[in-house]
Amino acid sequence: MNSLQDFVNQLIDSGVELGKNILAAIAIYIIGRWLIKIVKKLVNKIMQRNKWEASIRSFVTSFINITLTVLLVIAVVGALGVETASFAALLASVGVAIGMALSGQLQNFAGGIIILFVKPYRLGDFIETQGLSGTVESIQMFQTVLTTTDNKTIFIPNGSLSNGTLINYSKQELRRVDWTVSIEYGEDFEKAKSVIAGILDADSRVMKDKTITIELGALADSSINLTVRAWVKGTDYWSVFFDFNKTVYARFNEEKIGFPFPQITVHQA
Repeated sequence: MNSLQDFVNQLIDSGVELGKNILAAIAIYIIGRWLIKIVKKLVNKIMQRNKWEASIRSFVTSFINITLTVLLVIAVVGALGVETASFAALLASVGVAIGMALSGQLQNFAGGIIILFVKPYRLGDFIETQGLSGTVESIQMFQTVLTTTDNKTIFIPNGSLSNGTLINYSKQELRRVDWTVSIEYGEDFEKAKSVIAGILDADSRVMKDKTITIELGALADSSINLTVRAWVKGTDYWSVFFDFNKTVYARFNEEKIGFPFPQITVHQA
């Protein structure tokens, strides 16, 4: 009977101790998450005050969040009564195993650091890589987040971005717009060239101090192709491109300049 009573008492004591540990772990978790938010905000304010680039702020914030979260997990496990030294050793062993299994993530982490130092792109830049294109929304520890023009979110590993071919459409202030304008055979080339020159001259977004090209580019199967090139600000690229096409269509119709269509000449024997 005494043995049973001792067992019950030990069970009660263990339950009380476990309850205390659970409550302590919950309190540590809640306080820890709150402190992590405070630290992230504080570090972000310091970086903003020192005018750090947005891409670097994004990377550092992501790194701090992951590091502090790991430390918080260790603290919570310790509060539950698990030996933190043993847990840390276990965590290190698991980390080595995971690191070997996910060695690509180490490459992505190194790629993120390279991106921050080399700066092939920054937040807000429009880039194209691996057949994908979009605006850079954030540069995180292991990946870069893009938003496409049709509002899709793309996550691209930093390793492939730092090692692969990448086009940054926002890197240069000016961009050259290229058009191919086709007219029918028999139309007056000089007249078409004059109309195009007038359209470009009337557009204030076209850089007049840069070379404007309007030349006969090719004698195609069913058309004469004019090569047209002009320089604009990068932010005006697409608006100028589409407006020019619309204006050329209207002006050519006014000037009775014919647009080509595929033709086949049949010779009867």
